Amino acid sequence: MPEPSLPRKTPCASCPYRRSVPSGVWHPDEYAKLPAYDGDIAEQQSIAVFSCHQGDGDVCAGWLGHRDPVDLLAVRVGIVDGRLDPSCAEYTTDVPLFDSGAEAAAHGTGDTLHPTGRAGAAIRKIVAVRAAAGDPVRLD
Repeated sequence: MPEPSLPRKTPCASCPYRRSVPSGVWHPDEYAKLPAYDGDIAEQQSIAVFSCHQGDGDVCAGWLGHRDPVDLLAVRVGIVDGRLDPSCAEYTTDVPLFDSGAEAAAHGTGDTLHPTGRAGAAIRKIVAVRAAAGDPVRLD
């Protein structure tokens, strides 16, 4: 069995949960995943661990930090089944994040058809980093 995944130290510069990230950086399908983690435990629609979009294998720090991580069903299940390191349940950050996946998705999808210059720069950087790691990013 692989080692349990650890949280990223801080939400990355292109994290979809990060308030300072411009709209339109990620494909709409990526933003559509975020609301599945909203609501009370019984209302959450996913037990999939949300990994960092940088493709480094870390758990997304924005996902963990946007609410108390123990209120995420995927965190509870991931710790119990050994996919996540228990430190994920204690993760906190001072980085300003959206309060919900729905809020982050609404912001993120606003400019997907016409990304701003800042969003375009972030996209180019992500594509270059992921391509260098042999992990291409879906842009369509």
